Amino acid sequence: MKVPGGPARIVRESSRLLVFLAAVLLSSSIAFGRSVKVGEPAPDFHATTFDGRELSLADFKGRVLLINLWATWCAPCREELPLLDAYYVLAKKHGLEVIAVATEHSVPASDLKELAAAAHIPFIRRLKGPYDILKGVPTNYVIDRNGIVRYAKAKAFTLDDLNELLVPLLQEPPPKVSSPPDQPDPPSGSPPSHEP
Repeated sequence: MKVPGGPARIVRESSRLLVFLAAVLLSSSIAFGRSVKVGEPAPDFHATTFDGRELSLADFKGRVLLINLWATWCAPCREELPLLDAYYVLAKKHGLEVIAVATEHSVPASDLKELAAAAHIPFIRRLKGPYDILKGVPTNYVIDRNGIVRYAKAKAFTLDDLNELLVPLLQEPPPKVSSPPDQPDPPSGSPPSHEP
């Protein structure tokens, strides 16, 4: 069978297809920003909890966020998860947030409902974004109050690790929320004016 336009047409069509595929791949990486890098602004994500809440990075603004990727078959993960849950209970009032994401190679989500209901930290059913497993599980990411990635490693935390990393971050003041341009900040120590 003869192809209309011959080999030259096949090359042109193949080139167009490659350009299209490259554009699709580039746009999908732009949709969630770039990869996660320590010392750089944290890329956005979209998550759905087991109780149906929709979360994104913006929901944690001004707080320290620990994203934990774990698996049910992973022994270090099963030791780390109760530690993270207990640490969260103690440090939440100081600005700590923790979310736990079971990997797709864990048990089905329906089997995790009971554990998710018993935990204090939100369990994530779906996570969309660039927060991937790094060399194994557990993988942990820590984002500071200013939205900067401060930690990204495949390693289970110990209590000492958590204290060493999180206590200094929790002691940092939350970022100042600026007033809109037409409403200047009140002078320090003065109550705001309520004039019409």
